Amino acid sequence: MKEFDDESLKEFNGQDGNPVYVAHQGRIYDVSASRFWKTGTHMKRHPSGGDLTDEITAAPHGPEVLERYPQVGILNKAETTERPMPGWLDNLLKSFPILRRHPHPMVVHFPIVFMFSTALFNFLYLISGYRSFEVTALHCLGGGVLFIPIGIVTGFFTWWLNYLAQSSKGIKIKIYCSLVLLAAALIAFIWRLASPEVLISFSGSSLIYLILIFSLPTLVSIIGWYGAKMTFPIES
Repeated sequence: MKEFDDESLKEFNGQDGNPVYVAHQGRIYDVSASRFWKTGTHMKRHPSGGDLTDEITAAPHGPEVLERYPQVGILNKAETTERPMPGWLDNLLKSFPILRRHPHPMVVHFPIVFMFSTALFNFLYLISGYRSFEVTALHCLGGGVLFIPIGIVTGFFTWWLNYLAQSSKGIKIKIYCSLVLLAAALIAFIWRLASPEVLISFSGSSLIYLILIFSLPTLVSIIGWYGAKMTFPIES
């Protein structure tokens, strides 16, 4: 069976009439017949012509999907230096490979929902006058204050582990907006606890409070947009 190395495998990326090959645990498969690989990239994030062993470990499906396609060779992989990490963390990731990619995508949805809900229920209070909407907004804001730090920590971990902590414009914007979001949500939460009537007797401070509240969904939208661009890059 034909042998490939990392460099020769890169040629089989579905471009310029080349077939689409991917490697897993030393075996190379021809997945050209798969509609999910017809562009040479799977789900806009996994390029062909490379070793997908680590990616499949963290994927929602197992390697059995590759068994549907013919094996065309074996991969002679050169020794590589992996990111150094504490032994306990290395053992944890080997025992629970889902932790390589999924903690941040799962956790980050909570602050998104809570921030949008905070703005929504405050808006409903303003147009209806029902105090229960305003109280619900406070509860949502508290949930956001709880989950934003968790989202930030898991985001830094994913960036360090899977993106080698490489800086980019999108990363810088995400970090800056995340810190501003945490500060804004925390200030609004403390403000509301200290002044329960901040929206009851409308004044100039009420307007400032609302500006703070309605900035929250804007900030999470910016953070989410750049996060989505990293996960599902927009094709030019």
